Amino acid sequence: MKEHHLRASPATCHWGFFDATLPPVLTVPSGARVTIETVSGGPDDLPPPGYYIPPELPAIHEAHKPTIGPHILTGPVAIEGAAPGDVLEVRILDVAPRQDWGFNRNVPLLGTLPEDFLTPHAMTIALDTTRRTARMPWGLELPLAPFFGVMGVAPPPVWGRQTSVIPRAFGGNIDDRELVAGSTLHLPVFAPGALFSCGDGHGAQGDGEVNLTAIETALSGTFEFVVRKDLRLDMPLGETPTHWITHAFHPDLDRAAESALRQMIALIVARAGITREQAYALVSIAGDLRITQMVNQHRGAHCMIAKALIAPAAAPR
Repeated sequence: MKEHHLRASPATCHWGFFDATLPPVLTVPSGARVTIETVSGGPDDLPPPGYYIPPELPAIHEAHKPTIGPHILTGPVAIEGAAPGDVLEVRILDVAPRQDWGFNRNVPLLGTLPEDFLTPHAMTIALDTTRRTARMPWGLELPLAPFFGVMGVAPPPVWGRQTSVIPRAFGGNIDDRELVAGSTLHLPVFAPGALFSCGDGHGAQGDGEVNLTAIETALSGTFEFVVRKDLRLDMPLGETPTHWITHAFHPDLDRAAESALRQMIALIVARAGITREQAYALVSIAGDLRITQMVNQHRGAHCMIAKALIAPAAAPR
């Protein structure tokens, strides 16, 4: 299978939205591998002299302006044969930083504590891409665990243009730090070709992303796209080598948590062949219900269960 390389550029990036009418910048068959380059941040996020700035980033700033969201996204990629009602299996094969810096910022009236921090704060964070570490301004070193905060397909055409801020059924700004290299994201398809875009590269992030941002940086990701006509999903489903992950989003965190839990109960019933009551008990005893993020207008929750605890016979692959 031919491998494809999609570079970030003014011609291949869009700023702040998902839209089913956006024409694809690349079309590939199901099963194709695509390496996608991304960039992050606006002109105010650039580092002081001495750091490497991808040359396409200033060109993208010049050609595009943020519209209804802050994320610069590369794509969309159309996958041949993907149709509404299908599932796009996005296998995340590799994720790597493309530059030696990232940034973090909080903004007054945003974040998890919107009225506690009323002075803007921003910092550049040095990245050692060889040692895979980040150095905080006060000297603390943290390990890098890069992933894409935003991965999604086109929304239903009747929804029109959607902001990149709010995660929804089509994915988007999920911000799940479990979706590193080696994991898979299953996305329901709403438009012909699926139209996958990604961005919002994170060098590292904690559950919750509480101050609004993670270590925001430019990433390169290698994906394998597989059209699944044997699956049906209403919301994004994550998969790691060891766990299944259900996702939900709602302005009320309680509602998001309840939805993620209901999805997990249904998944366990389907795969393990046990009752809903037994599945509910299993999640309570051995599952994990977590806060994905608190800062995207719609809060995110995800529920995890170890694959070893449920029968593998009914797994998607």
